[in-house]
Amino acid sequence: MAERRAAVAEAGHTGDRATALAARSDPDPGVRATALGALRRLGTLSPADLLVALADPSPIVRRRAAEEVAADDPGPTVSLLGLLDDPDPTVIEVAAWGCGERTPPEPGAVAALTRLVDHDDALVREAAVASLGAIGDPAGLPAILAATRDRATVRRRAVIALAPFDGPEVDAALERATTDRDWQVRQAAEDLLS
Repeated sequence: MAERRAAVAEAGHTGDRATALAARSDPDPGVRATALGALRRLGTLSPADLLVALADPSPIVRRRAAEEVAADDPGPTVSLLGLLDDPDPTVIEVAAWGCGERTPPEPGAVAALTRLVDHDDALVREAAVASLGAIGDPAGLPAILAATRDRATVRRRAVIALAPFDGPEVDAALERATTDRDWQVRQAAEDLLS
């Protein structure tokens, strides 16, 4: 497996499109994921390749596909929203982050990300809040404000996510954050208020 992955990665650097294309159907998910990166380096990663990878049975491939969508937006035919309900929280986290990287944001992304602020996994909540801040849509503000009362890592991200917003509720959340028990939350709030 390691040798096949190395060969596919090398194919992306040496222009060996045939090897990269063949690796899309390799039995090993690590090789299939590496094929996506190789194809992107070659400039031949297609929306069809991404759609197949986003539906792959392996979370390794689905995560990598979400990363590739975020790195080089293939346009509206490829959606990350389906991965926001993935059974694997690591896939959801990367897809949530990827939603914040797309310009313009996918229709429906804000509503889907808002629902993730209540997810069981803190990394998912953190990624969702970060993306809501990156998108800057006022519809996401209530979820970001709610996240300012989550665990420290999520609170930090939520305070930073307030940057594109203003208003009395934002000011109140930032003022409250200046007395947070976590010094990074306090520092982020102080930076935004200065």
